[in-house]
Amino acid sequence: MGKWQRSLYQPVLPLGKDGKRVTGSAEHIALSRKAAGEGMVLVKNENDTLPLAKGTKVALFGKGTIDYVKGGGGSGDVTVEYIRNFYEGMKIKEAEGEGSLFHELPEFYEKNVKEQYAAGAVPGMTREPEVPDELVQKAKAYTDTAIITICRFSGEGWDRKCQITEEGYELFEDEKKQIELSASIFENGDFCLTNGEAAMVEKVKANFKNVIVVMNVGGMVDTSWFKDCKEIPAVLMAWQGGMEGGLAAADVVTGDVNPSGKLVDTYAATLEDYPSTENFHKSVYYVDYNEDIYVGYRYFETIPGAAEKVNYPFGFGLSYTSFETEVLGAEEKDGKIVVKASVTNTGKRAGKEVVQLYYGAPQGKLGKPAKELGAYRKTRLLQPGETQRVVLSFTVEDMASFDDLGKVAKSAYVLEAGSYVFYVGNNVSDAKKLDFTYDLAEAKVTAQYTSLAAPHKLEKRLLADGTYEALPTDNGLVEEEGLERQDKLTLEGFLPAVKAQERKSFGELMEAAKTNPNLMNVVEGKETLDEFVDKLPTEALIHLLGGQPNTSVANTYGYGNLPEYGVPNIMTADGPAGLRITPQCEVCTTAWPCATLLASTWNPALVEQVGTAGAEEVKENNIAVWLTPAVNIHRNPLCGRNFEYYSEDPLLTGKMGAAMVRGIQSQAFCMQQQGDQPQAQRLPRLRARTPRDLLKGI
Repeated sequence: MGKWQRSLYQPVLPLGKDGKRVTGSAEHIALSRKAAGEGMVLVKNENDTLPLAKGTKVALFGKGTIDYVKGGGGSGDVTVEYIRNFYEGMKIKEAEGEGSLFHELPEFYEKNVKEQYAAGAVPGMTREPEVPDELVQKAKAYTDTAIITICRFSGEGWDRKCQITEEGYELFEDEKKQIELSASIFENGDFCLTNGEAAMVEKVKANFKNVIVVMNVGGMVDTSWFKDCKEIPAVLMAWQGGMEGGLAAADVVTGDVNPSGKLVDTYAATLEDYPSTENFHKSVYYVDYNEDIYVGYRYFETIPGAAEKVNYPFGFGLSYTSFETEVLGAEEKDGKIVVKASVTNTGKRAGKEVVQLYYGAPQGKLGKPAKELGAYRKTRLLQPGETQRVVLSFTVEDMASFDDLGKVAKSAYVLEAGSYVFYVGNNVSDAKKLDFTYDLAEAKVTAQYTSLAAPHKLEKRLLADGTYEALPTDNGLVEEEGLERQDKLTLEGFLPAVKAQERKSFGELMEAAKTNPNLMNVVEGKETLDEFVDKLPTEALIHLLGGQPNTSVANTYGYGNLPEYGVPNIMTADGPAGLRITPQCEVCTTAWPCATLLASTWNPALVEQVGTAGAEEVKENNIAVWLTPAVNIHRNPLCGRNFEYYSEDPLLTGKMGAAMVRGIQSQAFCMQQQGDQPQAQRLPRLRARTPRDLLKGI
């Protein structure tokens, strides 16, 4: 695509100061680095191995040192000016006088990874090379400290096992090749170390006194190989940190940033310990959520014997300092549970802590987790000896359970009778039970709904005691007579019709729109949206709903594209890790940390800043819809798109998703009619407050 085409479809209107662009700006990249550093989680640090003492000599092992994965594949990939891997990050620290590096090792990996890329490999899908013994011995003579980096590509289908089933599903050739490639690289599945990685780890452990591990991953992976390993005293979950992720990891390792991230998932000992794994590959069409509400810590904290299978609990994360949390009081007030606490930095470094409030509802007729996150609060940066008071609260109704079968009240949220208990701590396992309880004498319906589109094929679901209850099933909806069920090839083999349109000037289109039904009449309140739609010819409605190409700006479809009726071509773009514009456009955007990392900050205000900055880039590049955030929960480690989602916990997921949306919506703009032609006015931080305002934002 030529640059001349960009001017037609992607006019860039700089939103920065003095006519400068904000897309991929230094300010945005700095924010990406800041967010990455705050979301990284220190899960192990025996003997104060980290941070590295000033002047420490370091040997860098693992092809992940060079083969850095900034974010997941597909919609998680964005075009950037550069990517800072861990080696590059550590070289910057070396230049700043933090320490020194044995450069021959990363240079070896650099050459090897470059060759693999040239052969068609993509970041995170490379093979771990065997390091020559001679090079290992030279590194050993240089230092006793080694840092191993393990990386993983994230994308759907990499661990798929189902190929051809009795259901009649056959994989496409590219899907089969994907499975074969993944199996050849990750012999044990990408949840576990490859044989090459395991051999490299053993070699490093045998030759170095201090072994540190940096995990460049998008979500849950095996942690058993380092949890109880005395030869590996320190581990940093660095996630996929965006374009500056390698430098952000170096910030944490060297102590320039004190880690304050907390785990947003439960890390179990084995893949089989997650209840959803049992039938994850049962069908290519669906997964039976037999575990029901018992996902992540809600399973491991509730089901008898499950807690013993946890390596690292939800909410866990270490710091280079220490904190003491004191509960000052707890009460029910005006329909809210309110807990007050003080947090004191009792260590020698400035740092942040996350106070977490959990509740436990009584086990009545409806199943409940033993603990469920009710509220949390991250402190400001506390200096040594400094104390901050925090208030955590949520409504009593938030503790209600949904009754789908009518055990108490069908299709209703119900507070069952009994004592509701509360826990405060810095992770779910260590949270301490409070003396305070909320007691309810009788069951209370807090919200009544009707049943629509209820599941009808799930045969059983898990109960709090570890047993299963049978569920009513039926044959489901009956398809309308005369409609044939479409197979996979039909569904995926056809694209929407594209409206061929003669190129016209904006003025010509506006002139035509004067005599046609015009969306601006709706904006100005002259007619309703229904009235406008009723006037559109059938052909126009077909094209309006069928989707339109994005004119090579993004790989996602747009909609609208009826300028003769005042309906613009609304362009969309992927975006869970940044605005995704095709490389041919020659526009470099900012690659933000993946959603798992952002959630691990436990800082909605910071995530909102990321949303605001990302939306500025979207608006500046004439994109109307940004396809983010994704708010599925992490049910199983094998979900290839976990990097796009925030957490296993619905509250944390919702809070982070809402923060991202607030940031994005702060950058809304409107169209105002001035004279004969509408003019776009950029109104920073304008919120759309009414349906009419939303229409103006088209």
